Amino acid sequence: MTGRRLAALVVTYNRADQIARTVTALLASDIDHLLVVDNASDDGSTDFLTGIKDPRLNLLRLTENRGGAGGFEAGLRHLTARFDPDWCVVMDDDARPAPDCIARFRAELSSHTAAGWEALAAGVFYPDGAICEMNRPSRNPFWDLRSFVRTLLGGGRAGFHLGDTAYDSSDPILVHNASFVGLFLSRKAIARAGYPEGGLFIYGDDLIYTLALTKAGGKIGFLPWLRFEHDCSTFHQKQSQPAVSGAVLAEKKAGPRLHHPLWKAYYAHRNGLFAYRLAAGSLWFWPVLLVVAPKWALKARAYGPDGGIFLRLLALALRDALMGRRNRPHAEIVARAANQRRGAQP
Repeated sequence: MTGRRLAALVVTYNRADQIARTVTALLASDIDHLLVVDNASDDGSTDFLTGIKDPRLNLLRLTENRGGAGGFEAGLRHLTARFDPDWCVVMDDDARPAPDCIARFRAELSSHTAAGWEALAAGVFYPDGAICEMNRPSRNPFWDLRSFVRTLLGGGRAGFHLGDTAYDSSDPILVHNASFVGLFLSRKAIARAGYPEGGLFIYGDDLIYTLALTKAGGKIGFLPWLRFEHDCSTFHQKQSQPAVSGAVLAEKKAGPRLHHPLWKAYYAHRNGLFAYRLAAGSLWFWPVLLVVAPKWALKARAYGPDGGIFLRLLALALRDALMGRRNRPHAEIVARAANQRRGAQP
């Protein structure tokens, strides 16, 4: 569509095979610019990317791994400063649009469907066609009465995440949260919400960003016919043990998700509390904390001999979250986990 420039943003780290598939899919579609943020990969990804001659491809290589959050922040800042596109679509390196996705997105901009929406979330599926659990859009139960009631009555995560029937909708659905896989952001959305918080490193950056966009007055629509594939086979579990995202608003009854390497647990729980504070507000945050903190502590049993390490990392995460600390160096988190494994004091 003329007059609507679309830029794609991909953040990658040491996934040479995946980034090759994603870049190939994007360059086969009708995008105006493609920015790949390379989080200091050392697996040959850079050689592949620098060998592509398509002028639409731009490479931003970071000097250190800033995690997904740092990569998305750096990437969106670079894209807006250099190209100022009308829309940006963001994704992980193991995710890519279906062959007709970009064309269908442009068609939406030509119709009345996209009118009023500042961001559009795609339907995300595993390669086998199943709905990708970790990328289900949701409504904040503290802002949506029906979602609050369903969650309060024991619905858990299903109380506020969209159900399977939403993926059959032929109309856009209002949501408050969406993942950074197949999320189309307008220039207006970025102007309203700013950039992702790079200091979050991993987990919850997309949840916090889209919550902030909604809270600031931006509207996010879910269009399930804009399809993305997410080849995250690590989290594609059987229905009896569904996958969950790092920063969630409820635990699945099937049991806690364990983080390996264990340093990831720090980010999952620290950023999870940041998300709770934003979602629940000052009134509800403290009662929520009294509920979730003990539940998180009980997960130590599932880590077996590493349970003590988990509890110390959890305590650090809770302390940093309550103090609002986002800048603890990643190397320190990794070192703490390693030192504690050897029995050293944190």
